[in-house]
Amino acid sequence: MRVERGGRWRNWGRSHVSHPQHRVLASSPDDVVEAVAFARDRGLPIKTVGAGHSFTDIAATDGVQLDIGALDGVLAVDGDLVTLGAGTNLFQLPALLGPHGLALENMGDIDKQTIAGAISTGTHGTGARFGGIATQVEALTLVTADGSVVHLDGGSELLPAARVGLGALGVLVDVTLRCVPEFVMRAQERPEPLEDVLDGWLERGASADHFEFYWFPHTTHALTKTNTRLPADTPRAPQSPVAAWIDDELMPNGVYVLMCQLGRLAPGVIPPLNRAANKLVAERTVTDGWHDVFTSPRRVRFREMEYAMPVEAIPDALRAIRDAIDAHGWRITFPVEVRVAAADDNWLSTAHGRQTGYIAVHRYYREDPTEYFRAVEAIAREHGGRPHWGKMHFRTADDLRPAYPRFDDFVAARDRLDPDRVFGNAYLERVLGS
Repeated sequence: MRVERGGRWRNWGRSHVSHPQHRVLASSPDDVVEAVAFARDRGLPIKTVGAGHSFTDIAATDGVQLDIGALDGVLAVDGDLVTLGAGTNLFQLPALLGPHGLALENMGDIDKQTIAGAISTGTHGTGARFGGIATQVEALTLVTADGSVVHLDGGSELLPAARVGLGALGVLVDVTLRCVPEFVMRAQERPEPLEDVLDGWLERGASADHFEFYWFPHTTHALTKTNTRLPADTPRAPQSPVAAWIDDELMPNGVYVLMCQLGRLAPGVIPPLNRAANKLVAERTVTDGWHDVFTSPRRVRFREMEYAMPVEAIPDALRAIRDAIDAHGWRITFPVEVRVAAADDNWLSTAHGRQTGYIAVHRYYREDPTEYFRAVEAIAREHGGRPHWGKMHFRTADDLRPAYPRFDDFVAARDRLDPDRVFGNAYLERVLGS
């Protein structure tokens, strides 16, 4: 264990800043046990920090900040079960799983997070038959507040709590994932009229392996993306390097940051810019490795709110968001992202007990998202919405409790494992109570 003087920390989206007194770097589970004792002996809270890709202050602390980035890599492989160090970043997985002929079953479009951070906040991808990354967790090991090293597997009643644990139950040191044989995917992207997409939402989401779409506010069209899983020996047909650079770097990162900056200075240009950008989106089909199709580079900083709703509520909710944007005269540069996921039984999963659709809204990080996000949240709550734990929201324990049938069970588990709130911070106090 290495202890350093703390300093200023901020997350990737620049939405939160904290000033930990100490920064501790752990390179083994024993180091984590020692770090927890170090914090407890000084009467300080301790929070694990990963890639900083949560838009909430879930990882913020003024006590001890614990970096587990050195706890990474493959620790064991047993058939399709792969145990990883909790600090392993998602972008490492193709190189780590490939030699074993394995892949992650499903993932989102950002791969910078650690596996611990991704499962703890309920990170997900899209696909009506596929759950979030936490549903792939078969076992995990965590260090609890008294320094105990606890291993939870399928026989443990607490595994469904710890999979999406919000960092409230302990420090994850390893995670065992149920993987699948390596595969490739064919991605088909095309612009379509938004109303046609909404009218066919349930059928499209259910029939495709992975379906999602993006809608640019102030336009009438959506960009749909349909991914089909194919055997690993399927010939790949990636884009040419030049075309890939234009579609994945120049347009969404280079040109887009200019649009965001121009929109801040002259909001009135945003609607025509969005309509122009919509016309520039070309239909394309790509066949490539699972990771290359699931993920996309995200270099333009933004802030994000995402809400999970019953899948059938998505069309009405999105129409209401569109109406709110028009009624308030907001000028929104970032597209709205819509996805789908299978129901699961993890206690604090946003998809707990129901087939789920997701609506994510974004704003450029130099813009104040508050008014827009509060309006979207109000609409989502009217449709039974649950907020993504790692993305901005304004909910509290009192109004979150009715949304989760196992909420009180989770709080009881927290009381048992961390009665003195060694792992507490302002975020957890707000969403779970003191």
